[in-house]
Amino acid sequence: MAVTELRETDSAGVERHLARNGKLSYLQIPAHDPVGLGAFYAAVFGWSVSGGGDHVSFRDATGDLIGAFTTDLEPSDPPGFIPYVYVSDTDASVEAVVLHGGEVVEFPSEDGQLRLATIRDPDGNHVGLWQSLGV
Repeated sequence: MAVTELRETDSAGVERHLARNGKLSYLQIPAHDPVGLGAFYAAVFGWSVSGGGDHVSFRDATGDLIGAFTTDLEPSDPPGFIPYVYVSDTDASVEAVVLHGGEVVEFPSEDGQLRLATIRDPDGNHVGLWQSLGV
C-alpha cells in the first residue's frame, strides 16, 4: 500500500499532516533534467519520485515534505537559500553525493553537537547536510 493511501486527507484531497499552519511542506527544486535529478535525490536521500518530462514530483523519506523538480526555475550560485537535509551519516552521504554526480562544497565538519556539510546536486543546487552527534 502506498504511503499516500495511509494518510488522512481533507475534502480537497490534501494530506492533513502537510497542511499545518507554518509548516514547510512543499518545495520546488530547480532542475535542468528533472528525471535525472529525481534519481539523484532518490539514490542519495531515499526520496520517492514520480512523473517525467519537465515535472517530476517527490516525497522525502519521511513523507513530511513533498514537491517537484521543475525546469521553470534556475539554480542559483551563489545560493540565496540553502535547505538542509538530515542524514544519519554525513560522511557516507557525502560519498553518495559524489558517487551520483554531485559535488562537495564544504566537507563534513563538527559544529557543537552537529556534523555539517554542504553539497551541490548535479544541476547546481546547493543543499546542506546535517547530522546530530547526540543521537
